[in-house]
Amino acid sequence: MARLTAAILVLSAVFAAPVAASLYEAVTAPTADFGRPEAYERNPGGATTTARIAGRDAFMQMAQNLGFADRMQFSLGDAVFRRAWVAAPASTQATDGLGPLYNARTCDGCHARNGRGDPATAGLLLRLSIPPRGHAEPPGTAPDPVYGAQLQDLAVPGLRGEGRRTVAYDERPFTFADGSVVSLRHPSYTLTDLAYGPADPELTLSARLAPQLIGLGLLEMIDEADLLARADPDDADGDGISGRPNRVWDDERQAHALGRFGWKAGQPTLSQQNAAALAVDMGLSSPIRPMAAGDCTAGQPACMSAPHGDSPQFEGLEVPSMLADPLDFYTAHLAVPARRAIEDPQVLRGKALFYGAGCIACHAPKYVTMTDASRPALSHQLIWPYSDLLLHDMGDDLADGRPESQANGREWRTPPLWGIGLLATVNGSAFYLHDGRARSLTEAILWHDGEAAAARDAFAAMDAEDRAAMLAFLESL
Repeated sequence: MARLTAAILVLSAVFAAPVAASLYEAVTAPTADFGRPEAYERNPGGATTTARIAGRDAFMQMAQNLGFADRMQFSLGDAVFRRAWVAAPASTQATDGLGPLYNARTCDGCHARNGRGDPATAGLLLRLSIPPRGHAEPPGTAPDPVYGAQLQDLAVPGLRGEGRRTVAYDERPFTFADGSVVSLRHPSYTLTDLAYGPADPELTLSARLAPQLIGLGLLEMIDEADLLARADPDDADGDGISGRPNRVWDDERQAHALGRFGWKAGQPTLSQQNAAALAVDMGLSSPIRPMAAGDCTAGQPACMSAPHGDSPQFEGLEVPSMLADPLDFYTAHLAVPARRAIEDPQVLRGKALFYGAGCIACHAPKYVTMTDASRPALSHQLIWPYSDLLLHDMGDDLADGRPESQANGREWRTPPLWGIGLLATVNGSAFYLHDGRARSLTEAILWHDGEAAAARDAFAAMDAEDRAAMLAFLESL
């Protein structure tokens, strides 16, 4: 019912007249007409879309339909996002509590200008896990008993960072059907300079690149029923695509829920994604994750006993709700930039090739968001994220061997594609896939395997002109 109500509202707004709920399917169905842009395609975030897309600030704009009071809340959240935290105790309790172990002092330290991370900086993190031994946190994995769930290479004064990561790349040539050659690099990670003794012998390392942050609130507003309708875990239709939902633990509801956020859809809500980042990346306690010691473990007693910033003045936390709530609002209302060159014949040709190659089997083009009185700016919007938010087997070469809730070691959530053509503009360079191994969109496509092998092969079989057209379409997103 919520989905149908949303459909009626958005279509009434679009056409300025009442419409039948059955038109929802017609509006969200993939197009078969590639001779011209679709209606409203220029605005992938609906009314939230920003037209301010020039320069490095393309991902730093607020949803354009926010009212005055909400704009103030957004600005406050922006300040929290860029706040530089310091070690406790400090003269200002509102900014202390960093660590004791951490990867960055600010949210912006990993998500520079709200864009993607760089594999050479703090924007690439290493998740740590071992096989569960009588328990699972989350199901299927357990943290390293000494080094926890993530490698933190930085520490407050008096402590040592846990260690450092090194990466070696194996270059693999790939030859297209027309004889063109591109080199693909496959990463291998090792830990060095470990400060707290040896890691578990069964330790698994999984690299995670910080993603861009635009449109996250809109993704949260997609009706669960619309996402589950695309799931086909047993490939009943025989198309080789078997997207699965990840059911994860919701700390706020104390129940299992649909995972939407993270590279393996490991978090059910944006607020919990933010809380996990505060706790693990920066060692900050917040209402959902009141973990003053962050990712410290019993195998690090000096870390566990180090001073923290939990304060009675701030709800006994380091990031109280007066800061966590604006941060959640800010990350929920970062605007998606408007599309570029959507009428260009090459872009339209590339869109036809993208659809024809079967890419939209996972990168589902569009949805209508739900109606929620508490989030009016995000409600009943026609959006174009190009994702189903489901898990897909991407083959051996992209596998990290690390289960996460119901996701296995070969599965990844389909990442949204909106804004992907602006990554180099925002960050000065662009890296793709969960570990940043791909230095171009071409490389990213060629790494696709498993359920995406047929789409990859279709791209690989194209001539140079068609490949350029498909890339032009992606660059326009």
